[in-house]
Amino acid sequence: MAEQFKLMQKIQKEMAQLQDELENVTVEGTAGGEMVTVTVNGKQKVMSITIDPEVVTSDDVEMLEDLIVAATNQALDKSREKAQEEMQKIAGGMLGNLPGGLKIPGLGF
Repeated sequence: MAEQFKLMQKIQKEMAQLQDELENVTVEGTAGGEMVTVTVNGKQKVMSITIDPEVVTSDDVEMLEDLIVAATNQALDKSREKAQEEMQKIAGGMLGNLPGGLKIPGLGF
């Protein structure tokens, strides 16, 4: 039982460290053939939005709004996937050693 407790403490420590590191991880989502690019960090915070000047001169504001939404959603999806990937690297192998195959909500284990 003490060994399992130590393992859980190690996982908890590494997960906390990962949360700090995710702030520095960035991914991009694009839409409209890269007319709109959204950059988010690993904590799903929007860091920047870049819009091609050609889109800005367009009279179709609704299209621009749709492109921003699409690029943002793509970037957020990539960010969540990256965070999940990193969490699985930390916990995936360790959790297999626990009796009953401990499940952690939100991590897909």
